Amino acid sequence: MTDRASFPPVPDATETATLIRRGEISAVEAVDAAIARAEALQPVLNFLVTPLFEQARARAAAPGLDGPFAGVPYLVKDMYDVPGAPTRWGSRMTQALPLAVTPSSSIAKLEEQGLVVIGKTALGEFGFLPTTEPLAFGPTRNPWDLTRTPGGSSGGSAAAVAAGIVPFADAADGGGSIRIPASACGLFGMKPSTGRLVGEQASAGRFDLTVEHCLSRSVRDSATLFAATERPSEESGLPQVGRVTGPAKRRLRIGYLSEGIAGQKPHVDVAAGLDATTALLDQLGHHVEPTAWPIDGNVLARDFTLAFSTGAASAVGMARKALGREPDETMFEPFTLALARVGAAVGADDVDAAMDRQRAMVQAYRDWFARFDVVLSPVLLTPPVAIGEIAGDVPPAILSARIFAFMNLTNLQNYVAAPAMSVPLHWTADGVPVGMQFAADVGQERLLFELAFELEAASPWAHRRPPIFAGGH
Repeated sequence: MTDRASFPPVPDATETATLIRRGEISAVEAVDAAIARAEALQPVLNFLVTPLFEQARARAAAPGLDGPFAGVPYLVKDMYDVPGAPTRWGSRMTQALPLAVTPSSSIAKLEEQGLVVIGKTALGEFGFLPTTEPLAFGPTRNPWDLTRTPGGSSGGSAAAVAAGIVPFADAADGGGSIRIPASACGLFGMKPSTGRLVGEQASAGRFDLTVEHCLSRSVRDSATLFAATERPSEESGLPQVGRVTGPAKRRLRIGYLSEGIAGQKPHVDVAAGLDATTALLDQLGHHVEPTAWPIDGNVLARDFTLAFSTGAASAVGMARKALGREPDETMFEPFTLALARVGAAVGADDVDAAMDRQRAMVQAYRDWFARFDVVLSPVLLTPPVAIGEIAGDVPPAILSARIFAFMNLTNLQNYVAAPAMSVPLHWTADGVPVGMQFAADVGQERLLFELAFELEAASPWAHRRPPIFAGGH
């Protein structure tokens, strides 16, 4: 491996774009440096599934790059189409699919901002797990501790950003897949309201759960990209956010949750992070008080599994139709097949009943935010788990229990279409990140970004570097 000290420090995307505009570096130089970092750390982290290095160099050298991030290198999660690359979804089943010819609408919008895609990043198979260990590509490792997961399903992007390979990267969140890897890798991650940003909304069966944004080291990178890719209000049905550039003076009513959705107590290191965060918020003048979940957590867990299982059944069903036979474990991971079997048994009446309960949860969530501006909780119940603990070949019953003990604090916002963010405010004694989640009512991303800017100034994290870092110390 190339000595990481040989690389210069990596600025965030906003600063990189400024350096390029001023002519202090060229887009080609910025892209070449990111490619060198990627080549050096790919054998260690296994974050990249499809390199697009020559394609990226050609785009960086071409005239006419424009936008707020003109010339900045970027990585795309491998569930979106990039011309000239396969879209694998972390699965062996997709290996024979043709290369994409046209970009997904979100990728086209990202490239309009001047970003240069240098490759596609790893995710767990079809994004069903909160880790990134697809049997098709092998596990992605966390640069803070190579024995641990970087989270998932956007773990490839998270590992790359945390390790200083690119300043920010693409991510998507259907149950926590922006916030979980942000927490595990010490990054900032905003999950938008459903329908807020340009792009297709990936669905699990009839449930629209998944939204796309990015993982970043700075709040300003996320906020600027958010504004640049925001849908007009007449399309989203939400009040326009625009570009948020700093904190607000308003003091907030913040409720905090100290348990998982079924009453689980968090790991001692996570509880310590929550205590430190409530103390910081109090010091900043916000009103902080305990609250309770506004919904039955066991019902949410059951219905969320139903939603994901119908998505798995759809994926396996499409493969069955294409193959003319039943897919097996050489094509899909055992957990995906088990989830699909659950989904295949779900009837239309079951889905209708679940959607009725979903509407009731939406109303309960809105009522919750009549009392609070923001609700705080940990992102995860434990620090990032060891590689192999939550993987698609673990027996499904054991795996389901492990997932529920690791993460169940992030699903609600996907289910009710609301925004939430992971903010890197705590590290364990052995140096592993623990993110804190701040959630708000539907459409209230401005409020969250303003709070994030305030927290970033009060408790900075940009100076922290993991042991595996391409940008030096």
